[in-house]
Formats: sequence, structure tokens, C-alpha cells
Amino acid sequence: MSKPIINQTVLMSGAEYFRVEELNPYSHKSDQPDTIKAIEEHASIKRAFEQSGIEVISVEPPANCQDGIYTANWALCWQGKILQSSLPNLRKDEEEYAKKILISLGYEVDSPPFKFSGQGDALSCGDYLFVGSNYRTDRRIHPFLEEEFNCQVVGLQTIPELNDQGQPIINAITGWPDSYFYDLDLALAVLTPDLIAWCPEAFTPDSRQKIQALPLHKIVVSLDEAKNGFACNLVSTGYTVIMSARAPELQKAIENHGLTTITPEISELSKGGGYIRCCSLSLC
Repeated sequence: MSKPIINQTVLMSGAEYFRVEELNPYSHKSDQPDTIKAIEEHASIKRAFEQSGIEVISVEPPANCQDGIYTANWALCWQGKILQSSLPNLRKDEEEYAKKILISLGYEVDSPPFKFSGQGDALSCGDYLFVGSNYRTDRRIHPFLEEEFNCQVVGLQTIPELNDQGQPIINAITGWPDSYFYDLDLALAVLTPDLIAWCPEAFTPDSRQKIQALPLHKIVVSLDEAKNGFACNLVSTGYTVIMSARAPELQKAIENHGLTTITPEISELSKGGGYIRCCSLSLC
């Protein structure tokens, strides 16, 4: 087993309090998860990480936080620096808990000047930092991140969810615009420092052009696998990719690039609009 070159250590919590609130288009209160099955799925992701050589730091989930399982949204951890997230209203109780956890691990934690969805909306790839905007992250944070992390920010926007009149839908709970790709890690994945997987149809034309122009190797993901199979919501070590079992086209393409795949079966965790990557915060 090769030592991971990316995502060497991740932070995971647990599914004990996992419930569904309608914070994104995937979530429907009438379709609540089976908690026991969700806990089993979460454990299977942890085993897959460890099997691939990733060190997993496990912490208790924040009490009574329905989305506390999605640790990717707690912060951006990169180059030894940590910028905490600013989460939607129903997730605010996670912020103080996450800060205490990260400080207990020896990190200095900074706060963002604008709303920011952490690692869910900020993906590092070599010297690039892909950052989303408009849904869970304010685009005004892009220059802040560029200065804070001394990197080249690639600001991107995914397509909005539209109503019958073609107007953007505003989420009734968060008050923020909605998208099936509300976080960037649902539309783009980093496989190695010079290889990404992305769904062109998930991005606005301007963002599509930005990605196409980058000097990176790229795997195209279909809209069906990205939206319905959570194909891009994966974790790669640079050698092994822990990914959706419902994205066979992407799996084949990844393996054709010489990487190994592990595909745990996930059904309950996706009811909250999250998947494999959402359940882990990469520390290094």
C-alpha cells in the first residue's frame, strides 16, 4: 500500500444525530435516514479510508446537530493553516464545537470574514485552490483566501436550481440560493495534484471555460453520475480513490488512469445531500 500523497489525515465525527432538514435540494423531511444503517455506512467509509492508508481521527458528533456528520464543512485546512467555516443557520451550533475540536488538536483557527462552506466549497489541487461561490460561499472571500493561503484561487460557480419561470430558487430555511451543486465537491474532485474529475454541465459557462483552460489532466463526469450518483464527492490518496458505487463510468475512467478504487455502498447518508467526501475533513 502506497503512502497517501494527498488526504493523508482526515477528521470524522459520527452519524448518531444525523437527520434531514431541507437545507438543499436533495433533502426531504419526509425521507428520514435509518440511523442504524447510516452509522454502518459511516463506519464503512472509515474502514475504506484506513484500508487506503489514510489516518482517521475520530471525534464524537456534536450533540443534536443533524448535519454534524459532514465534517468537511467545518473548515478549510491547508498548508498548516485552518480557516473555520460560517455555516447556514441550522448548522450554527456546529461551529463552536468544530473550533474546540480543532484547537484541541493543536491548530490555530481563524474565522472567515464572509460566509464560507469550508472544504466542501474549497478544494486544493497543487498550487490551485478551487473555490465555489453564490450558494454556501460568498465570492468576496476569494481574494481573502488567495492572500491567506498564498495560492492561486480559481473562483467557480455551479448552475443554480431554477423554478418553472427560470428564476433561481431561494432555500426557504437558509434564505440562500439553491443548487444541486450547492458545494463544489459535488461537481469537482481532485484525484492527484495534476488530475481532476469534473462535470462540465454542472458549471456556468464562464466557470467551465476557466476549468478547461487549466493545465491539468481532466476526467469528464456525466451530469447523471454527478447529480444522482454523487460521483465527484470522493476522497483520493493520489493512489486509491474512495468513491461512489453508483458511478461506474467515472470508476472505469479513474482506473484507466492507474488508480485503485474502493466503492462503499451509501444510501442513507446521501439523504442529507452529502456523501463520502462530505463525511471527512482533510487535515493534511
